[in-house]
Amino acid sequence: MNCYGRAAEAANDILQAFENPNSLPAPLAKIFITRKDNAPCRSWSWRNQLIAALHGHDDARGYQQWRQVGRQVKEGEKAFYILSPCVKSVVDEKTGEDKQVVFGYRGTPVFGLSQTEGEPLPAADSETRRWFQDLPLREVADEWGLSVKVYEGSEAKSLGAFRVVGGNGCSIALGVTNLSTWTHELVHAADHRNGNLTELGQHWHSETVAELGGAVLLNILGYRHETDLGGCWEYIQHYAEAEEIDVLKACNLVLDRTCRAVALIPETAEAVDGCREETAV
Repeated sequence: MNCYGRAAEAANDILQAFENPNSLPAPLAKIFITRKDNAPCRSWSWRNQLIAALHGHDDARGYQQWRQVGRQVKEGEKAFYILSPCVKSVVDEKTGEDKQVVFGYRGTPVFGLSQTEGEPLPAADSETRRWFQDLPLREVADEWGLSVKVYEGSEAKSLGAFRVVGGNGCSIALGVTNLSTWTHELVHAADHRNGNLTELGQHWHSETVAELGGAVLLNILGYRHETDLGGCWEYIQHYAEAEEIDVLKACNLVLDRTCRAVALIPETAEAVDGCREETAV
């Protein structure tokens, strides 16, 4: 059976399970990524850490911060910007005491580690790096030139993100170690490569494709528990209710698009494995 056929079969199994949502298992608990090194950016807000991750950096700092650890920004490198709060003192009308309030944000230029050169830094968090490197289908992301980075997700409003950086450059950021989030974002990337990810923002079409597709992909790979059908149902239900349509109808409306996105991933993995075998011979 070809990749599309396997995807369609797995999708049908999931839709049959969705016919009785009360029997679905509870959503999996979110296991947030917590970095265990002392890079200054670990204390940034989740939003700023996400900005750095989507720009393809695990470690980012200001120009002077890099100089303090013996590194210099390479000539010609361009900064990207995080959001720093603008704070002022005001008098509390109730207590008469001064207090600090945020009245806006300003862009602060920072640079990623790969944009610098100089003294080596202490070893990064080995536990997170090991999990990160062992992600299933990581070779597909590499083949597609996807930047895949992580950020501290405990305070975040999003557990993961996919972003088209510019031209053909794309990136994935992960705030949890749940495989369902990884495959969700990888299906977004496949949907984009197929030319179908044309909606702006978090549209119910693309989000249903990614969530259902992620569950289908994990099902194909044999990760039955990590498929998280309960969480998948709740996620799609959230978007379907906003559109006032039934969950199963929402899934069926994007089913072909979902299967095509999912099929592209194992097809790419098989092609990569084939090239490796030829090289080995």
